[in-house]
Amino acid sequence: MSRRPGNPSRRFADEGSIPFVASIQSKSQNSPLLSIGLVIVGAILLIGYFYSSSGGASSDIKDFSKLEGGASCSSEVLQALPVLKKAYGDSMHKVLHVGPDSCLVVSSLLEEEDTEAWGIEPYELDDAGAKCKSLVRKGIVRVADIKFPLPYRAKSFSLVLVSDVLDYLSPKYLNKTLPELARVSADGVVIFAGYPGQQRTRGEEVAKFGRPAKLRSSSWWIRFFVQTGLDENETAGKKFEQASVKKAYKSACQVFHLKSFP
Repeated sequence: MSRRPGNPSRRFADEGSIPFVASIQSKSQNSPLLSIGLVIVGAILLIGYFYSSSGGASSDIKDFSKLEGGASCSSEVLQALPVLKKAYGDSMHKVLHVGPDSCLVVSSLLEEEDTEAWGIEPYELDDAGAKCKSLVRKGIVRVADIKFPLPYRAKSFSLVLVSDVLDYLSPKYLNKTLPELARVSADGVVIFAGYPGQQRTRGEEVAKFGRPAKLRSSSWWIRFFVQTGLDENETAGKKFEQASVKKAYKSACQVFHLKSFP
């Protein structure tokens, strides 16, 4: 935020009637080191201001601070990409990400060699940047309500990654959405879900998602997978755990590995 410049002539006129200002002026004339120090401090503050205004290195992190406490499972997807590559190998060559901040996840995936990526953003993109708008315009990222059938053929993707979206669905809609995710995948579905007890939504998020997050335990999810006819991918899960240990990665979210439909 820029400050409105004051009136120089008024400032100088006022200084004559303020003893404290006058004393500072006299001291600064006698202390050139003080003046130099003030200039250096001012320059540092200006650099910091312009750096933060332009986004800086923290712009991506701010994108993931929408959820209270910074507990975003979409950010976990980005951190877990090296681990997922170890666990899934060639299956990471054609990936669909489903969840908020899909533009950022897809952009990161597209930077990888021999990797194709698409995304589904389940909520309206109110503050999308130019890069995200370009992905949407090209049809790489779509804005779609996942409570309805996904706009893809069966086994269109080798792997489907899901984050920050299933926590907001009731069992009624999960019964429809989970089979759809398995239908469009060929080698599996990886779900990043929040832990019970985490604070995940503030007022604006409730308004956006339509309901507060319902964070479920791992036992709840496992029972639900069985009821929905989905099998856990134990082989991929073990590889993911082994790779996590080697890369010293510990997820702040629950991670589930499911098999695709035959």
